[in-house]
Amino acid sequence: MRIAVVRNHDHSGVINRFGQPSPEESDDEFKSVAAALQERGHEILLCEGDKGLLATLGRFMPPDSQARPSGVVFNMANGIQGECRYTHVPAMLEMAGVPYTGSSPLGHGLALDKVVAKRLIRDGGVPTPNFRVMRRGTESIGGLRFPVVVKPRQETMSFGLQLVHEPARLRQAVEVVARQYGQDALVEEYIEGREIYMALLGNEELEVLPPLEIDFGDRETRLFTWEDKMCMTVAGPHRICPAQIGNSLATELRDIAVATFRACQCRDYARIDFRIDRSGKPFVLEINSMPTLGMQGTYVLAAMAAGHSYSGLVNRILDVAHTRLFGIGIP
Repeated sequence: MRIAVVRNHDHSGVINRFGQPSPEESDDEFKSVAAALQERGHEILLCEGDKGLLATLGRFMPPDSQARPSGVVFNMANGIQGECRYTHVPAMLEMAGVPYTGSSPLGHGLALDKVVAKRLIRDGGVPTPNFRVMRRGTESIGGLRFPVVVKPRQETMSFGLQLVHEPARLRQAVEVVARQYGQDALVEEYIEGREIYMALLGNEELEVLPPLEIDFGDRETRLFTWEDKMCMTVAGPHRICPAQIGNSLATELRDIAVATFRACQCRDYARIDFRIDRSGKPFVLEINSMPTLGMQGTYVLAAMAAGHSYSGLVNRILDVAHTRLFGIGIP
């Protein structure tokens, strides 16, 4: 099968520079995914999710005589610039009639907007920390209890994440988000406790992968920051998988993770991030509709704990997408 692995590594393929830029990422993850797909005999093309994408795909996977797709996009494109960047490449593919892996523009949009996602899951009875949306930092905090976490409403990878311990510093934190990201700030109560991730794989039938814990050890700031995720800290948190949790909590996390996946209309694979407070109550922090597939990423570590090899996981994602698209797995 022809598989185009679409990424956003080179950010030059735009008409104008406009709006919030996406940070450039390492190419290693995309090459690893391409190699895993090649192991199964697929014909692979690495290409950029930019203004030339559809022309590139038209040459690589032209439709057959009955206008049926002759290939699939393995979508890993985080976007180049602007709002809701995860939605850009899926929207192009939807318009052009090109099948692809992962969530739709709607699913990515719902998950990326942390405020909308929290409202959706709260309406479904899923617990999430109390929050407010702010643009200036002088708005009423209502009944929010400090400390609070301040972060951009529509960013990933913990960009702009700040922990604020007292009301006097809230305005400055919100202003930083507004100035640097051009977005409202999500201000939510900080939950002191364990941080657990639940990874999901599938669609109608969901495989819930083993829970993974972010162990902060003796660190004073118990947040998983962008620097931690990029392995830029000297003493980053440890990742424990499977997390040592009781059966009752494990079942509760599974049920909440599935409900969150469904509420945000995600597809194929996703990761839900939790905090467990000191009384043992879980709270959903957010959902990641396109978790990294890097070798050391939390999603991959959870899959390996479930018995998947790296190559097996990548090809399983392709297979569940193919089943969703065409009703059957890859022959």
